Order: sequence, then structure tokens, then C-alpha cells
Amino acid sequence: MAKYFAKVIVMLKKGILDVQGKTVENSLKTLGFDKIADIRIGKHITFEVEANSLDEAKEIANAAVDKLLYNPNIETYTIEVENSTGKL
Repeated sequence: MAKYFAKVIVMLKKGILDVQGKTVENSLKTLGFDKIADIRIGKHITFEVEANSLDEAKEIANAAVDKLLYNPNIETYTIEVENSTGKL
């Protein structure tokens, strides 16, 4: 079995209020960063997958994200899977 490396980015869906992002945006404005807007804060998750092929590793990684790592009602995600020698 080969080892693969997965990188997942989870973000709130458009239209869902990002309270943390809004708080950071307001704080930056009070610090003089008034040209920064629309801050969205998400999750960056990485993990290793053992599988027989890249396709199998992608299936395993997607299943893990679907079952536990994101909430489909309020979040979306993107995922990249590569050989672990080329860690993302």
C-alpha cells in the first residue's frame, strides 16, 4: 500500500454569516486596515491515507470528509490528494 496526503479546505457556504470572519474584519478596520473586506475564516485539515491507488485514496479521503469533517448544511469543502512524497 502507498501513502497519500490529503489537504481539505472547509468554508461556510455563501449566505451563512461568518461571525469569526466578521469579528476579525472589524478588528482589522479598527487597526487601520480599512481596505480589507469580506473576510471568511474556515478550516484547513491535512491527513495521510494508505491506499492501493490515488483513486482509492481520493475515495477514502472524500468519505472521511463527508462523514465527519464538514457539515453539508452550512459548509462546503475542496480536497486535494497526492502521493505523500509531494506533500501539499
